[in-house]
Amino acid sequence: MFDSAPFIGSEEAWESGVTGEGVTVAVIDTGADYTHPDLAHAFGENKGYDFVDDDPDPQETPEGDLRGESTQHGTHVSGTVAANGQIKGVAPEAELLAYRVLGPGGSGTTQNVIAGIEQAVEDGADVMNLSLGNSLNDPDYATSIALDWAMAEGVVAVTSNGNSGPNNWTVGSPGTSREAISVGATQLPYNLYDSSISTAEGVEYPTAKVMGFPSDKELLALNEKEYEFVDVGLGAPEDFVGKDLTGKIALISRGGFAFVDKATNAKNAGAVGAIIYNNVAGEHADVPGMAVPTIKTEKADGDKLLAELAKGNNKVSFNIEFNSEVGESMADFSSRGPVTGTWMIKPDVSAPGVNITSTVPTHNSENPHGYAAMQGTSMASPHVAGAAALVLQANPDWGVEDVKAALMNTAEELINPATGKAYPHNTQGAGSIRVVDAIHTDTLAAPGSHSFGTFLKNKGKQVEKQQFTIKNLSEEKKNYSFEVNMGKHSDTIKVSTSNNLEVNAGQSQQVNLNVQVDAGKLAPGYYEGSITISDGEGSIDVPTILFVQEPDYPRAEYVGISQLADGQFEIQGLFPGGAETVELFVYLSNKDGAPVGYLGDIATYENVSAGYSTFKWDGTVNGSKLPAGNYYNVYAYATYKGQSDLSGVNFLLR
Repeated sequence: MFDSAPFIGSEEAWESGVTGEGVTVAVIDTGADYTHPDLAHAFGENKGYDFVDDDPDPQETPEGDLRGESTQHGTHVSGTVAANGQIKGVAPEAELLAYRVLGPGGSGTTQNVIAGIEQAVEDGADVMNLSLGNSLNDPDYATSIALDWAMAEGVVAVTSNGNSGPNNWTVGSPGTSREAISVGATQLPYNLYDSSISTAEGVEYPTAKVMGFPSDKELLALNEKEYEFVDVGLGAPEDFVGKDLTGKIALISRGGFAFVDKATNAKNAGAVGAIIYNNVAGEHADVPGMAVPTIKTEKADGDKLLAELAKGNNKVSFNIEFNSEVGESMADFSSRGPVTGTWMIKPDVSAPGVNITSTVPTHNSENPHGYAAMQGTSMASPHVAGAAALVLQANPDWGVEDVKAALMNTAEELINPATGKAYPHNTQGAGSIRVVDAIHTDTLAAPGSHSFGTFLKNKGKQVEKQQFTIKNLSEEKKNYSFEVNMGKHSDTIKVSTSNNLEVNAGQSQQVNLNVQVDAGKLAPGYYEGSITISDGEGSIDVPTILFVQEPDYPRAEYVGISQLADGQFEIQGLFPGGAETVELFVYLSNKDGAPVGYLGDIATYENVSAGYSTFKWDGTVNGSKLPAGNYYNVYAYATYKGQSDLSGVNFLLR
């Protein structure tokens, strides 16, 4: 938050007196520690509600709770919105309401999430933030519809896009909402460094590269001396037991669990850095924002480090040098659109979500100042919720569509440092938010992005119509011009609109769009472009997409299974476009879902309808009942219009 809030322009807004004062933001999450010194100012007598325990105290799940793992997520999100102490959130004088809809370990029910949304509307929230979701790319899922309703009720609904990137179609509900603002995650600008490591007697490790680090200062500090390194296996907490890591380097193998957790465990054990080596051939990914400076190596160099350690050569030296700066970039984990069925661009906008330090509970009155770094679109979303609070304070007569349009219209396009080209629309949305520009924009174009849908004709031209609204907020008449750019496909995808449009001060006008696609001259696939709206002084770029022929969304989106009281089963699947065939089959697996061996087919179904379908199963394969007490995977293999996809679920047969 020390870097991210100023980066999006919050500090400049505060200096002009826009701090979120008078705006109420509902945080629908794991609850919030309303006693935290940085948050106590934001909570009044009504602190929200706990839908997990059904009481008016939305405090986080504490450590040692008999029902399960403690939580801190909602407090972290709340701090990003409105902390005002050692951490300063985006809207530090906004008021907060906390709704605990996720209980121990961060798990919860759709029913409670919807109850939280409804209560936030009833309690008079101006903005709500939902840093939560599932993996279902479904615009009609209950939480997505609930956010559509909240927007219709006049509450700016902001939600995370999901952490299942970088592939397309990975946005989950409620990020699939038609109306709410869905948010992708970016990494703030950072420096690239070259690195090398060596052990005694000049042994070198040529595959060593910087993997991630919490700060430039901590990374460069590794250059200062020689360090002892200690083998801690996979880097799980138990791997550190009985080992002294204070001021040392943790040598860790890839595998088992997330890299960020390995680095955090090393930090908790007192290590000042880590070396993570691959457990298979090749190079593993960079992970920004690691808890300790972390170097990665390929497997051969990891094996060499272990061999040197076995010889007693346990000291390592680092040589780390600045290479270049990388601008704000999209996080690989950030989920991508489009949304199935509506074909909408998601996310709508993006915001910082990597290595965000914010408030967390301590449940200790003698030491209440808890802080931690987290990453995810969960961290990006409250940046936008806080920004919405600032925009509303500065423009109290704006409606929800105005706030959304302002944030989208003024977002900054992000360039992929790997390609030098702009990220696709379904990666970044309209771009990264810029608060001050959103507050002061004098033109709004709503909606802030367009999907022209699918063009299925094999021969001839297909025409579709859409429209959007131009709102002139200035005190002068404006003349707007429009330029549509579909790149190299502009000859076969033609979008026509007004050449010029005159809009009086303070007035709005509809703009009609005619989209003509000569599909027979285009390969099936995804096409994107932009509509540039100019008033002679400034311009707005509105992202657009369309599909020629059936889009390549997953044909099997989800599989679930329920064991009924009579020993029968119901298998439910989500097939967004339907399926010509759905093949169900079963594998023996372990509890983590890894398949151990194929057992047989359950059944094949034809002409399955679009949406959710339920299939009955008696628990037999090849005429025999599966034995209880084992874990199994049930898979659905769906085929539709030449594309086949697989989805499955792990379950314990009782």
